[in-house]
Amino acid sequence: MDQQKQIQNWIKRTIQYDPEHIIDSQSSIYKDSVASLSGKTPNQLKTLTKTILPRIALYKALKADNKLSSEAYELTRKYMVEVVGTKKHKSTKNMEIFPGFYKIYSRTFLKIMRTTDLQKSTQKEGKDFYDITITDCLWYNACKEFGCPELCPAFCDVDDITYGNLRKLGFTRTQTLGKGGDCCDFHFYRK
Repeated sequence: MDQQKQIQNWIKRTIQYDPEHIIDSQSSIYKDSVASLSGKTPNQLKTLTKTILPRIALYKALKADNKLSSEAYELTRKYMVEVVGTKKHKSTKNMEIFPGFYKIYSRTFLKIMRTTDLQKSTQKEGKDFYDITITDCLWYNACKEFGCPELCPAFCDVDDITYGNLRKLGFTRTQTLGKGGDCCDFHFYRK
């Protein structure tokens, strides 16, 4: 489902106070944010418009509302964790049923990280682990660029939900850029 529609449906289910106003505000902020983009690669534009900016616009719409402003972060985090993170976790968990899941997933993940322009990272791998150290991140940069660096930890929390409690793939991280660290230090390992 399109992220904008997913957010609008979530607002209708979750926000009791004038959900149509929040939907209109979020849509307007989203459109203005997309219109302001420049100097991005096609891949960065796709990720910003399909994934990052809809969530930033949700946060900003909630923040701008007098009655919901104080709950803006928690509500946006709730959407990101309960809807986005849960969906991503379920998808990853469903892939675990395939024989050779760890080998296929780790090779694919590493290939993507080595070639993507969404972040800058270094990678290290062994027989039963792989580490990704991200030093420049599109999600973190977008939160800063659009004036809401305080929202970035919610994006980081989605990773914790996505990769937490899997049967064949373990995940740890001691820091993220979004939570004030020097890097995002992903550590994946075979269980």
